[in-house]
Amino acid sequence: MKEIQVLEDLISEEMEDSDKYMDLALEYKESWPELAKVFYDLSIAESGHRDMLHTQVVRIIEKYRREHGEPPAPMMAVYDYLHKKEMAKAANLKIKQDMWRQY
Repeated sequence: MKEIQVLEDLISEEMEDSDKYMDLALEYKESWPELAKVFYDLSIAESGHRDMLHTQVVRIIEKYRREHGEPPAPMMAVYDYLHKKEMAKAANLKIKQDMWRQY
């Protein structure tokens, strides 16, 4: 489904941006705390965008199920693969965000 592919690409971009901002937040936490806080806030915002996009993927799949039954196995296999990758990245990002809160 084209919409899911578009959303998954956007989710990946949001994850990359969030991770990039979090790395910068941790890098500048000591030397430029106010700048580091901006990077942290941007990381959190990007994570929120990721969650909003993922919610739409889930809604599309649920709508498909209501209207047509189970989605095609290849579509779900791709979704499951990408979702597992995203979850692993999200877990690593959360560790970094938690590191920020501990300091």
